[in-house]
Amino acid sequence: MNNTIVVGCDIGGSHISTALVNLESKKMFEDTFERQIINSHDTVPVIIQSWVNCIQSSLNKGNVDKVKIGIAIPGPFDYEEGISLMKGQNKYEALYGIDVRSLLANQLAIEPTAIKFINDAASFLQGEMFAGAGATFKKAVGLTLGTGLGSALFLNGKAEDGDLWCAPFKSGIAEDYLSGRWLKDTYSDRSGKQVESVKALCELVPTDEIASDTLKEFGETLGEFIMEHLIHHKPEGLIIGGNIAKAHPFFLAHTHRILAEQGYALPIEIAVLGEMAAIYGAADALK
Repeated sequence: MNNTIVVGCDIGGSHISTALVNLESKKMFEDTFERQIINSHDTVPVIIQSWVNCIQSSLNKGNVDKVKIGIAIPGPFDYEEGISLMKGQNKYEALYGIDVRSLLANQLAIEPTAIKFINDAASFLQGEMFAGAGATFKKAVGLTLGTGLGSALFLNGKAEDGDLWCAPFKSGIAEDYLSGRWLKDTYSDRSGKQVESVKALCELVPTDEIASDTLKEFGETLGEFIMEHLIHHKPEGLIIGGNIAKAHPFFLAHTHRILAEQGYALPIEIAVLGEMAAIYGAADALK
C-alpha cells in the first residue's frame, strides 16, 4: 500500500469532498478533487455508497487504488473505532451506532486499518499546521469563526477538538459572542436595521459608525476570549479560519490591542487553505 499518496476526505452535513494528497511534498493533486452533495437523512446503504462513490472518483482520477484514507467528520463520533454517535444533530441519524469504518473498507476492498477518522474542527487546524498558515509553528490554537464557533488545539504534534463553543464566557457561552449571529443581531439591535451577512456589515463600515463599532467590539471580545481560554496553553500562534476571518481588517487590530494591554504579542495568522484545510488535515492524520 502506498504510504506517500493518500486520500483526504472532508465530510459535512450536506457534502463530501475528496482529493489525493502527497504527504511528502505536502501538495494536493488538484485534478483529483471531487465534491458531491449528500442527503444526510438518507438510509445507511445510500449514505455509505455516496461516500464511496466520491472517494472512488478521486482514486480513479489519480489512477491509484489501495491507498490509506483520512476522513474529517463532525462529532459526536468514536474516532478510534470508526463508529458514528450522531444523534439529535439533524444529520446522519441513520448511522448512529454503525461501524462506518468497516462498511467503507468493505465497499472499497481495503483493510479497515487503512481508514482513519479525525474531528472536522481538529482537521482544519491539522491541515493549516501541515501545509498552510501554521506551518512555522510547533504549538498553536485554531478558531473557526462563522455561523458558530469552532476551536482546535495543536499542542503535542496533532490537532484535537478544543470544544470551546460552549465554554462559559461573559454572561453566557463563547458562541453567544463569537459568531456571525452576534455580529448581525448586535448591529440590528443598535441600529434598528437588518443586515443579511457579515460581508454586508463590513461594507457599511466606511459610512456607518455603528457597523464599525460592532466589529471593533467583536475584535475586543475575541482578545478577551483568547486571554481567558487559550493563552494558558502557551501557543506559538493562533490560526483563524471561517467566513468571519475574511473580515479581519475590521476587527483584528482591536484583538491585538487587548492582548498587548495584557502583555502578550501572540502572532495571529489567517487560514489560507480554505475548505481544503480539512482535506489536508485528514490526510496528514494518517502519518
